[in-house]
Amino acid sequence: MSTETATQDDLLTAPAASKDARPKLEVRNLSISYSGKPALMAVDLTIYENEIFGIIGPANSGKTSFLKALNRMDLFNPAMQVSGDILFDGNNIRQWRNVYALRSRIGVVFPLPVGLPMTVYDNVALAPRLSGVKAKADLDGIVERCLTRAALWDEVKDRLNSLGSLLSGGQQQRLTIARAQSQEPDLLILDEFSIAVDPVTTMRIEDVLKQLRNEMTIILVTNLTQQARRLADRTAFFLTGTCVEIGETEALFNDQVVDARTTAYIAGRFG
Repeated sequence: MSTETATQDDLLTAPAASKDARPKLEVRNLSISYSGKPALMAVDLTIYENEIFGIIGPANSGKTSFLKALNRMDLFNPAMQVSGDILFDGNNIRQWRNVYALRSRIGVVFPLPVGLPMTVYDNVALAPRLSGVKAKADLDGIVERCLTRAALWDEVKDRLNSLGSLLSGGQQQRLTIARAQSQEPDLLILDEFSIAVDPVTTMRIEDVLKQLRNEMTIILVTNLTQQARRLADRTAFFLTGTCVEIGETEALFNDQVVDARTTAYIAGRFG
């Protein structure tokens, strides 16, 4: 094996911040196409427990398709074909019979807020209620905790019975984050969460995500490379349907990379 190849392999299999961390998600030879047109090709990566894993790359690089495969959203799109293995806590999600049980363990926050047509309180309390929590005191505690973690409690605590759709765009996005947390997921996926959020609120949510690292694994897809640098323990660079490389985030941003395209993208020379 050449020195160059060894270096590339080291980066593509870079360990998490803790060497004792357990793999949370193992992706093996994952390929995705839409009506036969490739969107993602032969991706291999491992995401560890209690790390923030960043994914960067320009539009149409396969990032969102990757996330859809993790949450089995291909079931809603007959044109989406998925091959390969995705192991979640060692279990292949392609073989899970109860997809709803899988989704209860994976919280997803989309680029634009998707509010439910109900009150702020009920938006957050829905998942706990469905899982069997009935006592109002317990629900009150969950709602306050999740809204606080989403940096929203102080702004809505006096209007919990108002429709969530009446909140501002940035507040609705934070409500979505609170709702995702209310199901107590093992894995939280955020796809460009800050598109509809102002910079000050974005920084507040980033602080929350750093705290949540202690409780769950987080996958952060972002077009803001500096956001990945602030938050991610490791970062993957996707380009034209391939995972170009994976490395410790600071190493990538300090030009310790295998592929020159990674440096060019981080430097803003394309994308």
